[in-house]
Amino acid sequence: MQLDDTIVLITGAAGGIGRAVSRSLKDAGATVIATDLAAEAHVPAADVYYRHDVTSEADWARIAGEIRAKYGRLDCLVNNAAIAQVASIEATTLESWRKIQAVNVESILIGTRAMLDLLKISGATRQGGASIINFSSVGGLRGAAFTSAYCTSKGAVKLFSKSAAIEFGALRYNIRVNSVHPGGIGTEMLGSMMQRYVDLGAVPSVQAAEAGIIAQHPIGRIAKPEEIGGGVVYLCSTAASFVTGSEFVIDGGFTSV
Repeated sequence: MQLDDTIVLITGAAGGIGRAVSRSLKDAGATVIATDLAAEAHVPAADVYYRHDVTSEADWARIAGEIRAKYGRLDCLVNNAAIAQVASIEATTLESWRKIQAVNVESILIGTRAMLDLLKISGATRQGGASIINFSSVGGLRGAAFTSAYCTSKGAVKLFSKSAAIEFGALRYNIRVNSVHPGGIGTEMLGSMMQRYVDLGAVPSVQAAEAGIIAQHPIGRIAKPEEIGGGVVYLCSTAASFVTGSEFVIDGGFTSV
């Protein structure tokens, strides 16, 4: 599963999962193009870093132009950027709902369209074709209290990925599309979500929230961000040349319970 001579773009690369996946991709030999919203971000594994608002068509077009000029193609697109909200349905405003859908769902449509011509070049020339990996969540497979907007967005990512896989297959683009569904991962996002559960009175403490999450994972713990990287490397590699339209669940057994 080596990624030598493989050009990968990953969004949300400054976050916990994004940084870890970038490192896994780099360790496998990939050229890593990392993007995030920050003007300056710490992504040690990045060969190239761009400030990037994933909801901006102009930003996507700019980065696609840069990649075309520098590399002439894109082998893998990893749509990792996402935000979350912990709120009751009663307290969920239309504005916050739309923001989550814009970042978590609409950005994937915009990014896929912007990078499609570059991916088609790799699809026509690269063994195993090109690959799009869209980050969903176990929240895209199961609902959860106080996260209706987030779960809705991640469910949409799952079905967009399946639809794109079928469509690109029918068009013979040789671009594989799969979704990744992590379980509980020890990131700042999960930490802030647990604090919100405390603030809402759903649990008495962050420690209780963490214990509750761990109890839902048969493996008996929350994952490290680095444990997601191997799955992404696989889906980028030629070892996954027959894998498309799949839900790649990396959840410590969470959805088995």
